[in-house]
Amino acid sequence: MPDETTPPSLEEILAQMNLGSRDTLSERMGIEFVEASAQRVVATMPVKGNTQPYGLLHGGASCVLAETLGSVGSALHAGRDAMALGIEINATHHRSADAGVVTGVATPVHLGRTLATYEIVITDENDRRICTARLSCMIKRP
Repeated sequence: MPDETTPPSLEEILAQMNLGSRDTLSERMGIEFVEASAQRVVATMPVKGNTQPYGLLHGGASCVLAETLGSVGSALHAGRDAMALGIEINATHHRSADAGVVTGVATPVHLGRTLATYEIVITDENDRRICTARLSCMIKRP
């Protein structure tokens, strides 16, 4: 069993994140984490159940996925003794999705002491870009 100085394994991080999503918006949206580090966070989300009245993926659902991924990356960058709080998000919706699963990949644009910014690219099952978002998180330390 790892001690407190041993970093958790990827499997442990993913298990904690998926478990920690219980009874949250992430769980309601069906977001499942696939990969997580301060340098790259990946998760999937089903289109079904996250659509607007025309049957297309809701732009707000894309923003929820983007904010979730960027916030997780920011929190991993900040470390255990800090909180990462989203302060700004923007998104460009390039095309629609009406079925299947979308995948979001967050990568850092800036990782500072008090601010972390991530670009999040959301693609469909055919690797077509659905949305590009950017999230900035303020890092608060005790």
